[in-house]
Amino acid sequence: MNFATLWWVFALIIICSYLIGSVNNAIMISKIAGKDVRKMGSGNPGTMNISRSMGLKAGVLTLALDVLKGVIPTLAASFLFKDRVFDNSILPVPVLAKYMAGFFVVFGHIFPVFYKFKGGKGIATTIGVFFVCNWYISLIFGAVALAFILITRIGSMGSFLATTPPAIFSVIELYNEYYLAEPVFEYKLAYFIFTDAFIIGIIALTWIAHRKNIQRLLSGDEHPTDWLQMFKDRKLKKSKSEADVASQDEVGAEELDDSVVSVEVFSEEKEEEEIQDED
Repeated sequence: MNFATLWWVFALIIICSYLIGSVNNAIMISKIAGKDVRKMGSGNPGTMNISRSMGLKAGVLTLALDVLKGVIPTLAASFLFKDRVFDNSILPVPVLAKYMAGFFVVFGHIFPVFYKFKGGKGIATTIGVFFVCNWYISLIFGAVALAFILITRIGSMGSFLATTPPAIFSVIELYNEYYLAEPVFEYKLAYFIFTDAFIIGIIALTWIAHRKNIQRLLSGDEHPTDWLQMFKDRKLKKSKSEADVASQDEVGAEELDDSVVSVEVFSEEKEEEEIQDED
């Protein structure tokens, strides 16, 4: 296989990945609930904002769907070529294809064609991409990021911890396993330039999407992300709502009892009038 014969397949991967990325799950979930996450909280159509605005259930669902959005095109591109390599080399076609798909699905998430190129920040989708490429590294740094956010309440920095190290590992792995092992190949340098560009590009996109967060981090004004407090607040709000409903039910029951008593009194008075009329 060579670049000249695969260009149309790569073009198809790019288009499909971008369109999949352009589907924003946070917006869809909020629309189903009769709301618009873009008009709530920070206005960002992503996991953090929908968690703050609509609760952890909506946030977890958004997170899962966004991760899956990163997994699907990356995994499909990898399976499409399986173990095929470029002609006269040991360089795998699926490695280039999966990072290409990963870059454009993240690009679509951040700059979606369906929403006037104003999307989310791409962290969950990026996690999905690198989970396919290096699942164990992604799990390790995902756990580190989660612990960091719970301890420090700095969500943006935790997002960088979940995504940047797996990207660095991918670049190093690519260099060690293929660049050093490949003796001669006409397009060897081009292969690594393009593949590394897609890997680094994914992280560059997420950092660009978080540029305002970075500015607030540097100035010490970053908004805290307290998931535990959000859970407590939502639980308290739910309890309060249930109490209000119960209170309304009690008031309604009392009014019903008063109505029944009034009807009974009216009936008794009516009967007495009828007896007097008969007399």
